[in-house]
Amino acid sequence: MPSSPSFFGWKVLQATFVLAIFGWGVGFYGPPVFLHAVVQRTGWSVALVSGAVTLHFLAGTVVVANLPRLYRRIGVPRATLGGAALLALGVAGWAVARTPWQLYAAAVFSGMGWVTLGAAAVNALIAPWFVRKRPAALGLAYNGASVGGIVFSPLWVFLIAQAGFAQAALWVGLAMVAVIAVLSRKVFSVTPQQLDQAPDGDTAATAATPASAAAASAAAASAAAASPGRVGNLWRDRAFATLAAGMALGLFAQIGLIAHLLSVLAPLLGAQTAGLAMGLATASAIAGRTLVGWLMPVGADRRKVACLAYAIQIGGSLVLMLAADHAWAVWAGVVLFGSGIGNATSLPPLIAQTEFAREDAARVVPLIVALSQGAYAFAPALFGLLRAVLEASGLSLLGFLAAAAALQAAAIVCFAAGRGAQAARLPHAAGTP
Repeated sequence: MPSSPSFFGWKVLQATFVLAIFGWGVGFYGPPVFLHAVVQRTGWSVALVSGAVTLHFLAGTVVVANLPRLYRRIGVPRATLGGAALLALGVAGWAVARTPWQLYAAAVFSGMGWVTLGAAAVNALIAPWFVRKRPAALGLAYNGASVGGIVFSPLWVFLIAQAGFAQAALWVGLAMVAVIAVLSRKVFSVTPQQLDQAPDGDTAATAATPASAAAASAAAASAAAASPGRVGNLWRDRAFATLAAGMALGLFAQIGLIAHLLSVLAPLLGAQTAGLAMGLATASAIAGRTLVGWLMPVGADRRKVACLAYAIQIGGSLVLMLAADHAWAVWAGVVLFGSGIGNATSLPPLIAQTEFAREDAARVVPLIVALSQGAYAFAPALFGLLRAVLEASGLSLLGFLAAAAALQAAAIVCFAAGRGAQAARLPHAAGTP
């Protein structure tokens, strides 16, 4: 993405990448490790502590759905730093809780805090600085989420084993708050208007040339003509409904399968090799998201791209069904399935960018993230219940993967059903100037 080296958007992109590392490393990949640590420390049942993990994700939906309002009221820097502090406080509560109600209270705090460092926050931080280059920029920023899993999953295990959960929570929490405080003050508090910079690093000198001015004028006229109209009621809008349903179904399938995939593959490969397979899935997620961000044409139908990404994942699920008889199927299936993990998070905001007016997109992205998070909070438990039922019939692996493939197929149907829905809202179609 060539641009002016002084363009401040590059610093925002780098800072958002770091924010995503902490957000997902602590708030998303942390709770599964916390579950094990709490059970080991307290002796409470797995079911009881699993309820806290579900509550952690559900509590976040309340905040993320109201994130635009929070930004308007207290500003992006304060909201981001406050969320990081709340997340650190919540994780500390996980580490020292002596009764179940204390654990559940800590889960509410951690869940409400982590979403200010999550998917909707990343999109909100990147959006003012990148328009044409937003697919590549979001892809790079969201890769911080995958890096967070690669770094923090083993780091949490190591720190807890060496120093105990309470000390590990203190160290990580202080480091996270300190880093986010610096980024909030030095980077996230800056807007393009303050620096008199245009999105994507377009410079005044470039815009001043006759050819560039003519091209910019034509592009602006074209964009204005095709810009979707405002939406009064999102819940009755087909584009919104299908986008929200597609994202929720796809993430439900992914989270449910990923939560159990290690334990499903371990009997076939051994625990160590199964861990390597999970690492390969994360690497594939980074590669898949980056390739889509860089190679997707500007005018591409992003719903078609999402459908293709889920179709490849379905292929991965089907290939994994052969894992019991063919070793190659494990690695091929993990690569195919993993390639779409990152795109399930990054593509829906990009679809919203093209299908909704800017003001509506600022509402749509937090809402679809909130709905998806509320859905996938129950995915590990429901997939676990399905697994328990299937194990009795000896069809655990096949049935498990078939369920994930069916949900992803339903996501494809939703994304396809919403194609062209925004055309009815075009200003020129409605007679609006």
